[in-house]
Amino acid sequence: MSRRRKILFLVGSPNQTTQMHQIAGYLQDEFECWFSQFFPDTFVEKWALKAGLLEGTIMGGKFKEWTDRYLQEHGLPTDYMGLRHSYDLAVLCSDMIVPRRLRAIKTVWVQEGMTDPVTVLTRIVQRARFLPRYLTLNTSLNGASNLCDIYCVASEGYKEHFSRMGTDARKIVVTGMPNYDNLYHYLDNDFPYRGYVLVVTSDIRETFRYENRRAFLRECVRIAAGRPMIFKLHPNEKAERAIREIREEIGPEPLVFTDGDPYAMIANCSELICQYSTLVYVGIILGKKVHSYFDVERLRRLAPIQNGGTSARHIADICRQYLAYPKKDGPAFLSTLKTTCSVA
Repeated sequence: MSRRRKILFLVGSPNQTTQMHQIAGYLQDEFECWFSQFFPDTFVEKWALKAGLLEGTIMGGKFKEWTDRYLQEHGLPTDYMGLRHSYDLAVLCSDMIVPRRLRAIKTVWVQEGMTDPVTVLTRIVQRARFLPRYLTLNTSLNGASNLCDIYCVASEGYKEHFSRMGTDARKIVVTGMPNYDNLYHYLDNDFPYRGYVLVVTSDIRETFRYENRRAFLRECVRIAAGRPMIFKLHPNEKAERAIREIREEIGPEPLVFTDGDPYAMIANCSELICQYSTLVYVGIILGKKVHSYFDVERLRRLAPIQNGGTSARHIADICRQYLAYPKKDGPAFLSTLKTTCSVA
């Protein structure tokens, strides 16, 4: 009897983890699907994680706690760092780090959201080449390493973006993003509030960047112009601090949610204020007036395709066909790809 082929899914944030779970759901009857938290590769990275310096990243802290709980609750088999088995394919949620031993097998990268703005640090790291991509202190180079065989992206706009950032366009295929490909579905929801200004915050400070939160809150008040406000905090934020700042700056009136369905909250709002959140695309697709730290017109060009919730199946089809392909060669494989991704 031939060995059943194995796939390792690297997970991280709630969004990354649920996307990978969806993709694996279309493959688990044919292959052994295992899951690992995104993990360090070099000695320095492993030391930093052990020393608690990476608690704000997807390798540790709240993200790892949430993911461990999610994997256990859903009975998903885990193999941290992929050490228990030999794998035929790795599906990555980020290519900020691509472990060396995974580069020896077939790899597929899946976009899970927007990337941070390009900064001076981004350009320095790009030009230096030998510097690790995470020294940008943001996600601006996620999807830009060109180290994976295949890159599954949200839209034609993102295909152009990642190509400009350094990934071979022949490796990139537009599949849509599993958690952002059927957003009209959220218009039918049971969230009890309507007609408010929704503020979706980001974990800027928790990921070692500067933010003047007080100034941001004052700008939110100006935009709301007396209308009711609701805040949805990022899951990686220090919630107590964020809530205290809202109460001190605005008062007790705004509702503040640390969890709950942000898609339904956006569907029911009259206006959406985001910082660096992929959730801004939900507002754009659903026709809301949106505010973002990104250029909104550019976001409209990048917005994920809507294909009726079929992105996970399309990505699974690519994984299945690539496993059957005789060579480890993403561009050559994609030139023969039999599946297409339609736009609803």
